[in-house]
Amino acid sequence: MRAFAVLNAHGILQSMNTTAPTSRPQLVYLVFGAETYHQEAVFSIASALAFLRDTPDAGIDIQVFSDNPEPYRLLPVRVRPLDEATRKRWSEPHGYHFRTKHVVLRQVLQESEVALLIDTDTFFHHSPLALFERVQPGTLLCNAFYTKYGDNHESILYSALYQRLLDMGVADDDMMTLNSGVMGLTQQDAHILDRSIELMDELFPHAQGAYTLEEFCLSIAAYRTLNVRECPDLIHHYWSRKQLFRAKVKAWITKHGANPTSATALDDTRQVSAHLPRPPRLQRLMYKLITLALPKHQQQFIREILYGCYEHENEFDQACGPVWWDKARQNQEERQGRPVDAHLLEHWFANPVVRLILGERREAIYEHLIKSPGK
Repeated sequence: MRAFAVLNAHGILQSMNTTAPTSRPQLVYLVFGAETYHQEAVFSIASALAFLRDTPDAGIDIQVFSDNPEPYRLLPVRVRPLDEATRKRWSEPHGYHFRTKHVVLRQVLQESEVALLIDTDTFFHHSPLALFERVQPGTLLCNAFYTKYGDNHESILYSALYQRLLDMGVADDDMMTLNSGVMGLTQQDAHILDRSIELMDELFPHAQGAYTLEEFCLSIAAYRTLNVRECPDLIHHYWSRKQLFRAKVKAWITKHGANPTSATALDDTRQVSAHLPRPPRLQRLMYKLITLALPKHQQQFIREILYGCYEHENEFDQACGPVWWDKARQNQEERQGRPVDAHLLEHWFANPVVRLILGERREAIYEHLIKSPGK
């Protein structure tokens, strides 16, 4: 059997062999850059594996396109090396790195009947099988719907592109905009990705740097062409409050990184919840009362510091304490319009009332804030 490959117009290495595509669903990750992204991916994969234990015969493959195979060596995944030159080529012609997501999924769909690409900042509430059940011919599975395109005339994507898209006849005010934290398609619908890539290349020079152009182009490509389904009930995508969830994930990695597929590790993925680890309402009211003894401009800052001092029963929620402290500092800087520098921290933390309120935790919090970069 002969096999060869060519680069298509989008820079995708296109297989020209006659081998039948695999019918096994492909769960795909694209990970490169900072360590935190690899930690997110490892945890997301582990959360998927935790649910797949219930269906040991499920024929799902997990692929990771990555610039660093090391974080995945203890996981049952196929790592596909992604060097800088390839990533750069897949981001051309404008160096738009989110374009790479569509190229990766397009490439997998040349080899597979069904595939789903998921962002690293996710974890599973249900088995990945439930996601693949929603990926049917004629259907695009996305993470979630945002709003109709015409609902926000102030957005860059509207002000910069609306008239152009109307003239092209590809979008209007009724088009739903999509979150591409999940993209699932069957092979027969992979042409949608060709279209989204073409749109990115065409619209990028006119989009005024809009961060979400990639998923916007997916929205256009699918509009009036495919049925679109969403899955926020099946996965949690922590694109907001990211630092809190990264602290939970890092705590799980610290505990289980040496054996991420052990029964204990997989069980513990269920303990990392979508819940924001705030103190209970009554406790927050108590913080408000005890900080009334402070100067008014310090009260909210110390209340938010106390959010990070609350003792949670859940060890992964407990790991979020320093994130609350950093957030308290950031919020204070925004309120006062200037940095909370070392001199100010020293002055505030020397206050006898602050010493009383924070007790033995005061020194650890102070040291953390001194060592952490401000805004």
